[in-house]
Amino acid sequence: MRTEFDSELEDRLVRYAAIDTQSDEDSPSSPSTAIQLELSRLLVQELEEMGAQEVTLTDYGTVLATIPATPGVEAPVVGLLAHVDTAPAFNATGVKPIVHRNYNGGEIAFPDAPDLKLSPEVNPYLAEKAGDDIITASGTTLLGADDKAGVAIAMTAARHLLANPDIPHGRIRLAFTPDEEIGRGVDERLPKDLGADFAYTFDGSKPGEIIYETFSADAALVTVTGVSAHPGWAKDTLVNALHLGAKIVQTLPQATLTPETTSDRQGFIHMTEMRGNAAECELKFILRDFERDGLAAHGALLTQVCEAVAATEPRARITCAIRPQYRNMRYWLEDDMTPVELARDACRAVGLDPRGEPIRGGTDGSRLTEMGVPTPNIFTGMQDIHGPLEWISVQDMNLATRVAIDLVQRAARG
Repeated sequence: MRTEFDSELEDRLVRYAAIDTQSDEDSPSSPSTAIQLELSRLLVQELEEMGAQEVTLTDYGTVLATIPATPGVEAPVVGLLAHVDTAPAFNATGVKPIVHRNYNGGEIAFPDAPDLKLSPEVNPYLAEKAGDDIITASGTTLLGADDKAGVAIAMTAARHLLANPDIPHGRIRLAFTPDEEIGRGVDERLPKDLGADFAYTFDGSKPGEIIYETFSADAALVTVTGVSAHPGWAKDTLVNALHLGAKIVQTLPQATLTPETTSDRQGFIHMTEMRGNAAECELKFILRDFERDGLAAHGALLTQVCEAVAATEPRARITCAIRPQYRNMRYWLEDDMTPVELARDACRAVGLDPRGEPIRGGTDGSRLTEMGVPTPNIFTGMQDIHGPLEWISVQDMNLATRVAIDLVQRAARG
């Protein structure tokens, strides 16, 4: 049975998901792609129409807005955040959202990919959603519920609070960021511009998840420069950069230190891209671990492997540049768990059992927390993200919206 917010959440996600907002790690601009601004400008328009104040699209691509405090209420300023971009990992052009109303509990088919099936046998959580309204894409793209579901949830909560000024809450700041999927969603100016005492990202999975522990993350760029020569006269001259790059990959532990061989609290080294030619090639890696020491060890191992391969061919040059991306938000949140406890209480108020498993990823909240704005992450309902099987329950989004509305009231009550 459809309840309050269901229609609005469905409408918002379907409209937002149809807009291509894929980010691009190779772009130096901010935001990394101009297409993200199409959704950002739409959000500005909708925020102004619903009566939000101080609506701004910053020059770094973040939409900011204010819901004024209820008259007479003095409370901490709470931020509600989501990101507009979708992952570069899979096609996001031409998304056609499909609503499967009153899901019957069986396999879900995709009209644009007849061989593709979403099965409750493969995804047990889907089996629990019989009777819900399920949204998928059509089979050839991701859906983009990561994180347009979060955008829809924050916008629906904002519209409800603005339409019901008798609901007591303090000042609320909304932020919709670009480029979260490529680790560049939090501009160094955002903490000051946001002006929140603490905040929440809506970028999680199953109902009840309140995340306050994420991976710590670095990125690595390995550049291999060989010696170019015509292949017909290459003997004793050619040094093939691609062969050396492949040797680096093969020398790294394949059975114990990759995403496909790790789980729970294990970190990994993940090669995301290899490109170039025999003269020069680049290998891109992401390094992940829950602990600083583990992350440093992954970086040291990659560096050592590069040095060892370089030693086998002195005519080549191999460099390994490692840069920080974000750190585990737990390092700061564990000093003051108030935002986490508020979210847990809000979950209980809507009938959910709050859970806090570490997330094998990161959010804008990881960077914001490190920069001084404590920002745990709250569920949206998104499942099987970054691929064609991505799906979400409208009713799960409804629960997240109710949590958002409840927690800002709790913050006002202290």
